[in-house]
Amino acid sequence: MARELRIVFMGTPDFAVGVLKEIVEAGKNVVGVITAPDRPAGRGRKLMAPAVKEYAQSKNLHIMQPTNLKDKSFIDELKSLEANLQVVVAFRMLPKIVWQIPEYGTFNLHASLLPQYRGAAPINWAIINGETKTGVTTFFIDEKIDTGDIITNKEVLIDKDETAATLHDKLMQTGSELVLETLMLIESNQAKPKSQENCSALKDAPKLTPENTRVDWTLAGKEIENFIRGLSPYPVAWSILKSNNEELKMKIYAGIFEESEHNLTAGKVLATKKELKIACAGGFIDVKELQLPGKRKMDVVSLLNGFTFSEDSELM
Repeated sequence: MARELRIVFMGTPDFAVGVLKEIVEAGKNVVGVITAPDRPAGRGRKLMAPAVKEYAQSKNLHIMQPTNLKDKSFIDELKSLEANLQVVVAFRMLPKIVWQIPEYGTFNLHASLLPQYRGAAPINWAIINGETKTGVTTFFIDEKIDTGDIITNKEVLIDKDETAATLHDKLMQTGSELVLETLMLIESNQAKPKSQENCSALKDAPKLTPENTRVDWTLAGKEIENFIRGLSPYPVAWSILKSNNEELKMKIYAGIFEESEHNLTAGKVLATKKELKIACAGGFIDVKELQLPGKRKMDVVSLLNGFTFSEDSELM
């Protein structure tokens, strides 16, 4: 006999919206949505609602935005919903007092083929590391991060010109389908979770920071191209441009590696009226799209129409 699911959904960004939308449109009973508090954004620092909240409001779903997931009033309200399953997509780490509440457990959708790429940024790191495939995994949450028993997964191929944005959208769609499959397995009591295999060659997906998103121009050109694609359009690969006796932070949204022999120092800038190339190991990165401080994101030709690189320009 099929179980009647009462679902609480937890998530915050656009990635989570796509999944919640699939659940709602499939006619599943979502009794509550938990998302992050509104935060100030933009120049006016106006309070902005998370993407999940905006969608949940449009569907008149019950919304909670706790600042403290252990707060008694939040726990009491969560229990009052009488959910028997919790679904987590792109949310923060849950305390045990929360994930152990529902009878059928709490499962998470992770944007990798676990146990590979546990952590906060699996989409980005899969591209940065030059993977040719990744995927999505549903698993029951336990006390550690991304280590719980796997319910099911699906592979997704990574194209050679994939960016974090395009892979995000592919994984969101595949992930939405996987969550619905997982719900049906739990609904029919056919889920058979398996513990994650211990593997010595695990690759992590740590949080992206200003330190680990800076370009290292001494790397092989293909590695740099992957790095740029894996961080585009957010949070964006960056470097310090030294030109015209100034040091400016340059964000690089797109660049293609061109194999070539040269004896230039890594990071050396070669600029014409139509091209901007950066020397690296084994060739050059042909920059296609970038942003300088105080300017909008633009293609290289548009930038070169109004910005002149000095002959000794370099990226560091």
